[in-house]
Parts: sequence; C-alpha cells; structure tokens
Amino acid sequence: MKHLQLVSLRLALTAAPLLCALAAPPAHASPATVEAHVAAAAAAAGSDLGALLALCKPAPTGKRTAEESLKHLKAQIDRPAPPPGRAFDNLYFVGAAWVSAWALKTSDGIILFDALDNRAEAEALIEGGMRRLGLDPAQIRVIVVTHGHGDHYGGARSLVQKYAPRVVMSEADWRMTETRLEFESPLWDAPPRRDLVVGDGEEIRLGDTLVTMHLTPGHTLGTLSPSFEVRDASGVHRALLWGGTSFNFGRDVGRLDAYIESTRRAAEIVRSEAIDVLISNHPAFDGSLAKLERIRREAGAAANPFVIGTPAVLRALTVMGECAQAQRERFLSNP
Repeated sequence: MKHLQLVSLRLALTAAPLLCALAAPPAHASPATVEAHVAAAAAAAGSDLGALLALCKPAPTGKRTAEESLKHLKAQIDRPAPPPGRAFDNLYFVGAAWVSAWALKTSDGIILFDALDNRAEAEALIEGGMRRLGLDPAQIRVIVVTHGHGDHYGGARSLVQKYAPRVVMSEADWRMTETRLEFESPLWDAPPRRDLVVGDGEEIRLGDTLVTMHLTPGHTLGTLSPSFEVRDASGVHRALLWGGTSFNFGRDVGRLDAYIESTRRAAEIVRSEAIDVLISNHPAFDGSLAKLERIRREAGAAANPFVIGTPAVLRALTVMGECAQAQRERFLSNP
C-alpha cells in the first residue's frame, strides 16, 4: 500500500531520570507497603479516575481454568452492545460493551485500533458501527493490534479478507500469536497472519495522520500504546491509547516490574507530547461509554469529556503504576 509509511524509528525516551510520581519498589515487601501503594493510587485517582482502582484489588496468582475462562468470556461477549459513537471529529468508537475498537479517520483511509473477538463482532460492531457513523469500512487501511490477546485480534482476519488492510503488532506479540498463545478460546477467531512489525518509537503515517507506537510491556510482553492527534471544535489534542491494563498473567513479578516501568516511561511521553486525552481498549477503564453518551446528550457542548488534561493523564498512569506496585508487593510478601 503506497500511502502507508513506516516513517522514522525515533529514539525512545530513556528511563532516567524517572520523572513520574511513582516511588521505586521498596526493598522489603510487606502488608504495610501494599497498603501504602494502594493509598497512593487512591490519592492519585481522586474523584474522577476511580474506575482504575479496580487494578488495586488482589490479582489471582494463577490463570483461570479453561472452563472458567470460557464462562467469563461468554458472559462478556453476551452483554448488549453499546451504540457506536464519535469521540472527536476524527476518532470513533466501534466497540463492544467490554472491549473497545477505535477508528481513526485520516485523509487516506481509516486506522483501526483493535478488532474485537471474532468475525461476528467485526461485522456487527466494527463494520456496522462504521456505517451507522457515516464511515466506509472498505476504507480501513491499517489495523493496529495493541496486544496479542484474542479480544483484540479476533476480528482482524475477516477484515483482512474483505478489505486487505495491513496489520500492525509488536515483534514480541507476533511471536506469541505464532507460537504459544497466552490465552485461547473457541469464542475467538485465529490470530491474523504476520504482517507489519513495529518497535518502540516507530511511526506510521497514513495520509495526514501520524501515529507513534510506544512499547509498553507488562500486560503482554509486546503491548503497544499508540499516541496520535485528535480534533474537535475546541481544537487539536494529543491522545494516548493505553494498550493493556489488567494484571491477568498470574504470579509473574517480572511482568509487573515491566508494567511499572512502562507507566514511568509513558509519563515522560505524556509530558513530552502534552497528551491530554487518555483512552483504553476496555471501556470500563476510561469511562468511554458514559463519555460518548454525554456527547450525544449534550450535542454542541464546548467541553469534550474525553479531554481530561495532561495532569489527569499523569494521575491515571500513577494509579496504574501504584496498583502494579501493590500487586508486586503482595506476591513478594506471600512467597
């Protein structure tokens, strides 16, 4: 596709000095250190970011059984789908009740962030949602899979078969989808075939739009968190899509260490790019469904609820990082 460019590999922001408010993990974990991190997360959450505090609840030491996973996933997929919605003039929600897909409109087609669980959802929610919003799904040029779990790649193959977009994922997560999946379910379609590989700081340009890929490992080894420009009547804003949020990988302190470091590095990116919009690929974490409803209800309002400001984005990263540190301390204090 001649209009899709992998632009430059930018030098990633270094981890030092660490500018985020997160403290370094203490040498000796204990119930007291756990509570200190939970308290710090609650303080950062304030009255507006409380949904992220779900991360501070104790995470299981192991994964669900296949039967438990199937039951949980079916319950999530069976939830009534929300209506699609426009968050910004160039950014649209076309997701499900529990997992998001975002369509970024450019002058040369659409960049789709994540592809839901399977073909049926891709057809009903992504394609159908786009049509309801006045978008043409045949204009999907790129699918960015934020991480290699089936609720984010499941619909990609069917979209590739119909519209031939390029599919983007990190090397680590391409490798996972080609070798041993971290999670499997008959409710998810097979992963897409390997296509474009992007690394930390690499940029993709489609038409007038530039998307920067930030590697934020933790939720998976190769989670991607893209940043890009969004626009509405209030002006131009910078958005970050946090690519993987929960701690569903069991007792893996190394993964939690990576997650904590990712939130610290992301804080530097947020400051550097003056990011004032934070979205998620699960609506429960960013309140996107309520925000979209507010936009529908208050059509023409000057304030966009998705624009939370750079300080609030930094607080959100602090909440996630502190909750990860709390979970790390739980594991270390209970060997």
